[in-house]
Amino acid sequence: MKKQLGIILSSVMLLSLALTGCGSADKAGSEASPAASSATSPSTTSGKQALEPYKLTMVYPATTPKDLKLVQDEINKYLTEKINATIELKPIDWGAWNDKTNLMFTSNEKFDLVFTASYLNYNSNVIKGQYIQVDDLLNQYGQGIKDTLGPDWLAGSQINGHSYGLPTLKEFAGSGGLLFRKDMIEKYNIDLDAIKTVADLTPLFKTIKEDNPGVTPLLGSMLNFGAMIASSSHDLLSDEWGVLDPDNMKVVNMLETQISKDTMALLREWNLAGYINKDAASLKEDQMYNLVKAGKGFAFAQSLKPGKDAEMSLSLNMDFVQKEFTQPKTTTGEATGAMLAISRTSDDPERAMMFLNLLYTDKYLINLLDFGIEGKHYVKNADNMLDFPAGVDAQQSGYNPGTAWMFGNQMNTYLWSNEDPDKWEKFKEFNDRSIKSPALGFVWDPTNVKNEVAACENIKSEFSTALYTGTVDPDKYLPQYLEKLKAAGLDKIIAEKQKQLDEWVKNK
Repeated sequence: MKKQLGIILSSVMLLSLALTGCGSADKAGSEASPAASSATSPSTTSGKQALEPYKLTMVYPATTPKDLKLVQDEINKYLTEKINATIELKPIDWGAWNDKTNLMFTSNEKFDLVFTASYLNYNSNVIKGQYIQVDDLLNQYGQGIKDTLGPDWLAGSQINGHSYGLPTLKEFAGSGGLLFRKDMIEKYNIDLDAIKTVADLTPLFKTIKEDNPGVTPLLGSMLNFGAMIASSSHDLLSDEWGVLDPDNMKVVNMLETQISKDTMALLREWNLAGYINKDAASLKEDQMYNLVKAGKGFAFAQSLKPGKDAEMSLSLNMDFVQKEFTQPKTTTGEATGAMLAISRTSDDPERAMMFLNLLYTDKYLINLLDFGIEGKHYVKNADNMLDFPAGVDAQQSGYNPGTAWMFGNQMNTYLWSNEDPDKWEKFKEFNDRSIKSPALGFVWDPTNVKNEVAACENIKSEFSTALYTGTVDPDKYLPQYLEKLKAAGLDKIIAEKQKQLDEWVKNK
């Protein structure tokens, strides 16, 4: 069968070249061979009628690269050949994401694909009916996705056994930790392996502060280290309003756990000692990154995976090394940490699924979307790894969006010259050693207590980041926080979450 298929494909290629010339073959190179993506064009098989032209629109959070249109035009040339479609890429700044996407849905704006995640209201948008349930579309047009992801990835991202978003194939776990400036780690000859606990960082931060005026040892922001550590031993069950005690399948208040209290106390000590920036509770993530790029910080918090330091080094144009402080864990939140969904306002969900299938199976397309045009935005070295063209760096590049983790099959993407050649093998090891939550697959539905959840979220903005960055005294403000949360209905939320978890366990 393989020989016959090869003969057929060769004949098709020869015929295409005779009719259209060799330009398309030169453009796509070896990554665009029909054998690599024949399964992604269902319209060309089984005697189906040719597809009508269609323009897709994909919305995702990111800054807009200068050369976005150039890359989009190249993608459209390729998509026209594959599924007779074009696409408009619509990045939206992270800070405006929730407001703009909510407006798009309420105004019934036409678009097809949208990035979503557990931390971007995935559950509530499914409940509101904003995303199409794609089980049948997957079976008809997404076999490549199913083969790539496998049943565990799909099951971990489903709600009540149905798929509403398709997860990026990447790490299946998450751990909390810090990225450190590599030059300063080398300057002080620091052995990160010798640092076993968070408290072990105290003398290191003391040295950095004393020897380097103008450099903050730990840059805190609304993405903060304290909250990562406090939540490390618990499954947040989609939000922090009731977390899982893994020893007995009980939902508890994370703020009342010992690890939360200890973490807040340590961060308070660091803040008073000047190891954390005083504006940490209000500093936005992008503002923090600007301080990092300006050399104003030594360490900052990140959700880690193998090679995160290399990715951030490329993005921020500065070398970093990473250190885990929590055991990798796999939860429903991690399984739904990066997905693409089809909007209910799409005029052609079938074509949207065909495009999604290409993102998981077509190596040329995913690298074009992630890294831009070869020769202009990147070059390959002798080992087939990427670097910027001569005279260009991450900041000068016209297309360096840093969004590879958002889309499709990350294992099909090229590696950069500063990355570990064994990165994808280490991803597998990372996933294998993660602690699997006993509630993996459980999805919290807050509908019955939505008013209480909204009230708690409002109170959180007043207290949470300030406590987890050491900005305020936990002995004084934690009791106030707890009192206000309980008055707003936190105990009712925990009881409802426990009820749903018990029912899920019963039916599992």
